[in-house]
Amino acid sequence: LFIDLLLYHTMLSRKRLATGTNAHKEPKLTISGRTEAVASFVQQRIWLHEQLYFHSFDLSVYNILVPLIIKQGSLSIERVHSILLTLIEQHSVLRTAVRFNSQSNQIEQYIQAATDEIYSFQHSRGICTSEQLDRLLTNESIGKHFDIESGRVVRCHIVQRSNDEHDHRLSEGDLVAITFHHISFDNSSLKPFIEAFRKACLTDHHQQPVSSSPQYIDFTLYEQSMLADTRMDSKMNKARQFWSSRMDGYDWSRIRQLVPGEANTKQMRSGRGFSTTFSISQHIVDVMMLCASSNNSSMFELSLACYYAFLFKLINDDDLCVAGNIANRFVQDTKDMIGMFVNLAPYRMKIEPNKPFDHLVRKVQQLSSNILEYGCLPYQHIIKSYDQQGDQVLPSTLFHYESLMSSITQNNKLEITTDEGTVLGIYFDRDRSHGNGIALFDLSLTIAHDHHSRSTECFLDCSADIFQNQSDVDLLANRLRHMLTQLYCSSMTHELVHNQFNIPISKLSLILPEEIEEMEGVIFGRLPNIANE
Repeated sequence: LFIDLLLYHTMLSRKRLATGTNAHKEPKLTISGRTEAVASFVQQRIWLHEQLYFHSFDLSVYNILVPLIIKQGSLSIERVHSILLTLIEQHSVLRTAVRFNSQSNQIEQYIQAATDEIYSFQHSRGICTSEQLDRLLTNESIGKHFDIESGRVVRCHIVQRSNDEHDHRLSEGDLVAITFHHISFDNSSLKPFIEAFRKACLTDHHQQPVSSSPQYIDFTLYEQSMLADTRMDSKMNKARQFWSSRMDGYDWSRIRQLVPGEANTKQMRSGRGFSTTFSISQHIVDVMMLCASSNNSSMFELSLACYYAFLFKLINDDDLCVAGNIANRFVQDTKDMIGMFVNLAPYRMKIEPNKPFDHLVRKVQQLSSNILEYGCLPYQHIIKSYDQQGDQVLPSTLFHYESLMSSITQNNKLEITTDEGTVLGIYFDRDRSHGNGIALFDLSLTIAHDHHSRSTECFLDCSADIFQNQSDVDLLANRLRHMLTQLYCSSMTHELVHNQFNIPISKLSLILPEEIEEMEGVIFGRLPNIANE
């Protein structure tokens, strides 16, 4: 009897365990077939930011431009329309409206029908000079072209060099400039888009899509189910615990002056900005790479540590929060999906100014590792304890590191060949995400390292609501370059690099050599007068 009772309780325990396991399975990304749902957290964040902070009527801070150039052969304009419609029909996020529903009191997404009116179209002829083309593409990258509340989030601008009104075929050198609103497209969507464009080019005519893979709306539903997972060891609950601890005590309301004497406390921004670019000398880059290798850190981590040191010296604040972008495509099915997935992560760091620079680098390493693991929690949930009003407060500064692999092989992967043998490729004359007179944050630093050309560029984008003129931004860039020189000016030996890393952050200076000379000139110029007195 005892054995039977023991067996019964053992079987009952196993049954309960199995039932509990089934009840708390980790959510899966599946095809729902839905056409309406609550908007993803990223869609909500972008919609709210446009509504709350960026009210400039003639500028957009959320355009992503993908200009394609005819490299060989020709392509009819009618065929371009057909290809685009096929793409938009197959990828429903490119025809998804995002708007506020007053009845449900939430921001929702609605998939629209694929019609010729669902995307914006323009045709320009006689664009024959580089200046004309630059103006046109700049307007595409910052102009107000979209209506996200009706689902118009894609724009196509045909650019012909010829002025012949009867020429309905694009020839070598002509462009198909496609622009997306960021609410439907991120930078990681480029490769899936090129692949989808390539497949559409190989079909004879516009085809109805076959729904065999998840759409962006399915990711939204998956995201909601992940957040609703109540298990203590669930991915989102672990992320909540990390961020709650990390952001505890951070003062979002404190004014951090990026410019001395600046008193602009308004959260609303015009979106206008000033930009400047400078190259980091090859010697400094080589020393930085040696430093990164010696400390088992990445160039991203080392560069972010430099940015923290720069901000500490600039604003004299030891509790810094820098925004960073997380790709957020942690599910395999999302890696080949067109859509907006990028999450915003607040990289909070408490600076210890009397500790050596390598101490800061190690702290950044640990922070980056943690954020890589817990960056899946939507930004709204990260700041939830502070943002009771739903204002979607942003950090004032952003850091971005780009590791570019601009080899011939990589460029060829982004080429498209049609069934007629026409070859299209990405047109690139300059980085249009900078220098267009717009700024999303008060201060943004982008460091782009090109492994193929062994060059490193720094881009500073500054809000015109904070910085008064271009010369202020140029001066800021000179101060950053001067600080990098202090850290990495030594010869390339492990001993000297180690010594450089032992410099306390408090010993770094943003005062330029010419400013020191000027101050010394003023002081020593007065000495004879002082002696005479």
